Amino acid sequence: MGDLSVFFAQNAAVESTQPFIVSDRFKDAEGQAVAWELRSMTEAENEECRKSSTRKVKGKNGVFVPETNTDEYLAKLVVSSIQFPNLKDADLQKSYGTLGAENLLRKMLLPGEYASLVQRVQEINGFNQSLNDLAEEVKN
Repeated sequence: MGDLSVFFAQNAAVESTQPFIVSDRFKDAEGQAVAWELRSMTEAENEECRKSSTRKVKGKNGVFVPETNTDEYLAKLVVSSIQFPNLKDADLQKSYGTLGAENLLRKMLLPGEYASLVQRVQEINGFNQSLNDLAEEVKN
């Protein structure tokens, strides 16, 4: 049997952060693409994203069953992993004419940029499966 102390909280690696250039459309004063700062999260945070994207719907025989909105879940997962830019900033949201971090993200990015960001967020959070596999897992 090994040393159990390696699993103690103070000995676990802290969350990681990574810069990621989501789009070359966002440039600094020198014309360089600005990297977004992404962070890993805990399973507790992931569960919160999943729970807030799950609703009870009436199933067979009038029994209510949980149903997760995959698009909403992934948007919440991505927003929770973004440290910079601050998607909750009122001025940033106002500049795009929208309210809410998830809505802002969808307005800011092109579809391919959004898909690339989702993929990177999955990687930094330890998901080693494709987006389709994750969607199937969330449905079950």
